[in-house]
Amino acid sequence: MKITIITIIGLFFSILCFAGNADPDRLQPLPEPPDLPNPVISGENIEPQVTIIRKDDAVIEEFRVNGYLYMVKVTPTVGPAYYLIDKDGSGQLDTRRSSLEDTNIPQWVLFRW
Repeated sequence: MKITIITIIGLFFSILCFAGNADPDRLQPLPEPPDLPNPVISGENIEPQVTIIRKDDAVIEEFRVNGYLYMVKVTPTVGPAYYLIDKDGSGQLDTRRSSLEDTNIPQWVLFRW
């Protein structure tokens, strides 16, 4: 028990010694905090509007913000759900690209718990 207390006191004093050796001339000032985002205006849409379309072979969910369609989730009756996303804001839902750079990879949910 005495050895534990002596060890803790020794560690405490060694930390104080190292902390006292800090050179205040070499310390750098803290960076300025980033600007705060604009406040939410009353009545402004901050959540997407979801439109659900049920068909015989699939359920289609359209996600819109301020009337702009940016994502579609297709859940077929057989198989996993998949997404069509407008990544660059062109109004075209991106499913395939000709180049390998910035490809749109299909995303499926494999496990849920």
